[in-house]
Amino acid sequence: MPRDVTDVVVVGGGLVGAACAFELAGRGLAVTVVDRHDAGRATDAGAGILSPETMGGLPEPFLDLADLAGAHHRALGPELADLGAPDPAYAPCGALRVAVCEGDDEIYAVNVAASTARHPGMLEPLDPDAARAAFPPLGPVRAAVWNPQGARVDGRALTAALVHGARARGTEWRTGDVTGVRTAGDRVLGVDTVAGPLAAGTVVVAGGAWTPRVAAALGLRAGVRPVRGQIVHLALPSDTAGWPVLQPILSHYVVAWPGGRVALGATVEDAGFDARVTAGGLAGLLAEGVRVSPGLAGATVLETRVGLRPVSDDDQPIIGPVPEADGVVVATGHGANGLLLGPVTGRLVADLVTASPPPLDLTPFAPARLGPT
Repeated sequence: MPRDVTDVVVVGGGLVGAACAFELAGRGLAVTVVDRHDAGRATDAGAGILSPETMGGLPEPFLDLADLAGAHHRALGPELADLGAPDPAYAPCGALRVAVCEGDDEIYAVNVAASTARHPGMLEPLDPDAARAAFPPLGPVRAAVWNPQGARVDGRALTAALVHGARARGTEWRTGDVTGVRTAGDRVLGVDTVAGPLAAGTVVVAGGAWTPRVAAALGLRAGVRPVRGQIVHLALPSDTAGWPVLQPILSHYVVAWPGGRVALGATVEDAGFDARVTAGGLAGLLAEGVRVSPGLAGATVLETRVGLRPVSDDDQPIIGPVPEADGVVVATGHGANGLLLGPVTGRLVADLVTASPPPLDLTPFAPARLGPT
């Protein structure tokens, strides 16, 4: 029988929700996840790039979070394996940041200088021949740096591993919709679902781009909108397993996987909840990808994917308690960085719920910064 009383309800069972459930259950809490399985989840359009060391120039609080996230990914695999979880396909493949044309030079220089200042001695300059040797489809480049800490992870596999780990720790999963939030004054008492009420002392809202719908049940504004990202997966006859992540400074990334598969993306489109792959989006991806990496021109198109990324009003993640609703914690707004930041967000949410000191100041990510929620 499904339980009707739990310590924590997590609304949303995508990557972030699964990470929250995994970490909360690891603290000994009874956790129930309620998930609608919406089409167009952000993880579906996530390429799995883990390279915080090349993100220099972004706000310092975000970079602190990104660095913490990178370290968390490196430690997560063994923890999941101990619970018998499927392989999340994490691979320390390295990352290659490149400037391709003259118009790239200024922003490339700023990015590399800022990245080097945060991580002295980490990034290694490469000449164009060395860059093309590392990533064979690459065309002419003006400058390149190598990040040996760069890695990749399969978003779908990682989500499945976290779901398995959360279940192994006792988390209960319910498929369905949250139809309302139960409160007494400003204190949350649980949620109403299509299967009936579920009492809980804490509600974690991890609904991605759909977070505003849950927030509306509390009379709150979430400050998140969906941004569509389209990606295309290609097949090459080459052995691509050892290729690094390619990060052109002003163009689309390329992530290589074993078996000759490469992912190219992604578009950034304000298209509401329209989770379609479009001809224009696909054409733009392929044209730009082949411009930067002419060796991709003969690749076979395997599949296209689309995801709706939750982007906040100030483009920063939203992680923290809601002042107007005691017992509600929000975890969303990761934008295109959900695969990087999702697992560590679960840890931070668990810290907040259990009143444990988090490893960094979460004030810059608090929901209250966006004004009345």
